[in-house]
Amino acid sequence: MWFKQSIAAKSPSASQPSTKAIGDDAEEQALRHLLAKGLMLVTRNFKSPGRGGGEIDLIMRTTDGTLVFVEVRHRKSASHGGAAASITPLKQRRLIFAAQHFLSRLPRLPPCRFDVVTVQGVGHAAQMEWLIAAFDAF
Repeated sequence: MWFKQSIAAKSPSASQPSTKAIGDDAEEQALRHLLAKGLMLVTRNFKSPGRGGGEIDLIMRTTDGTLVFVEVRHRKSASHGGAAASITPLKQRRLIFAAQHFLSRLPRLPPCRFDVVTVQGVGHAAQMEWLIAAFDAF
């Protein structure tokens, strides 16, 4: 019995949150930040169907009616370019595809943009940056 307890106590999963939990926390921080800045939540984690589809972390609306597709990226450090550098052209295409699928369900096309919220670091030392209109769809 003692042996099993000591192994469990040293297990990385027991002492450190999972990558998914860290990402979910970053998304929650980003949502709170955007709500505080006056944006309204439309939906979370919107997934487009089929292969090659994408997921949009947050879809928000500004007070002027602009639909904002938000990608939230977390990185522990700035090595390898940091969180913003992880939005590759392939990731942008997947986000655009998902946004087109979302927009196809609407009766009218509102003004739209793609924002990125980066969270860099861990815990209280984490820094957030909101990149408005981070990339274009065309």
